[in-house]
Amino acid sequence: MQTVTDYFAESAGKSSFIRKMFEKGLELKAQFGEENVCDFSLGNPDVPPPAAARDVLRAIADDAVRPLGLGYCPNAGIPAVREKIAVWISSQQSMEVPASCTIMTVGAASALVDCFRATIERGDEVIVPSPYFVEYGNYCGHFGGVLRPVATKEDFSLDIEAIANAVTPRTRAIIINSPNNPTGAVYSRDELERLVSVVEDENRRRGPSGKALFILSDEPYRAFAYDGVEVPAVLPMSKYAVVVGSFSKTLSMAGERVGYIAVNPALCEEDGGAFVSTLVLVNRTLGCVNAPVIGQRLAAAICGETVDIGIYARRRALMAEVLRNAGIEFTMPKGAFYFFPKVPGGDDFAFVDKLLEERILAVPGTGFGRSGHIRLSCSVDEKIIERSAAGFKRAVEAVK
Repeated sequence: MQTVTDYFAESAGKSSFIRKMFEKGLELKAQFGEENVCDFSLGNPDVPPPAAARDVLRAIADDAVRPLGLGYCPNAGIPAVREKIAVWISSQQSMEVPASCTIMTVGAASALVDCFRATIERGDEVIVPSPYFVEYGNYCGHFGGVLRPVATKEDFSLDIEAIANAVTPRTRAIIINSPNNPTGAVYSRDELERLVSVVEDENRRRGPSGKALFILSDEPYRAFAYDGVEVPAVLPMSKYAVVVGSFSKTLSMAGERVGYIAVNPALCEEDGGAFVSTLVLVNRTLGCVNAPVIGQRLAAAICGETVDIGIYARRRALMAEVLRNAGIEFTMPKGAFYFFPKVPGGDDFAFVDKLLEERILAVPGTGFGRSGHIRLSCSVDEKIIERSAAGFKRAVEAVK
């Protein structure tokens, strides 16, 4: 007898390529030794958190007023934390965002799920530029939403005309992820302003009684931009812009699961806070209750800092050198810590298999919505990148 819904029965058959490769990596490491495997499969930050994190955690442990502080807090987050994070977001987004328009969540994943639960009904659509983060389909699919990928251009920039043509009366959100996972693309101010025009025009057509079309900007990699590239602030561009993010990458605290939602204050004012109130209710009723309190207090204390981005910049340069020397074609990532190169021969699964023979783990691009590519995560030590060079060359030769 069937024990799960049709949706999850199908999803299980298409389970995450990233996790599959991660598990394959565990097998190879057990067989050949961790030092003999080059694992580029998972974006798990390995750079230490800022040094101040240690002192903050000691202070939390020694707090006599709130010993450890492990109890429940308000569903939207600890009030003092919301205030601090709102100030930080205001600086980042170049506009004043009050704490009342800010919600603390269980990572950026929970933030997105909250937004979809608050806005999507069965059959509603979510547009995403492709390639895209693999879990977006599940996040909106939980509530009957349908993910509608729209291909980006060859250099991974946005195809605004294609996005505009993909909008239907059932479209409720357009997700953007910049800097992007898996491509490292950073969308320019011009691209985003033209995208906003599409959203504004559609909302005018729908009128005051229609359902709003939102821009959801997923920004966990915001601090990871290279060569002076600007990551434009999306929130001031539209009343219907919503920014979600986390401290998983910028502070290397992925396991603490602390994220946030920031809503444009103009929308908060227009609807009397109904959207934010709904997000807070959803945050509780989906089972999250509140973001981890230790993580909240840690993030609030050091949100103005980042890990050493220079480490990732050096890895980016080294990986580019390895790929060039192997004869692999790629677009240089402007941000995040991934490469999304083309595969020799065009078959991403076949090339991933050849890399496995060299004890190199990569993720097929098909899992991100674009075949003929692989994703490589640079959240690994430089020695691993250097050690992979010969294996990449041999894999390329094997598929010629």
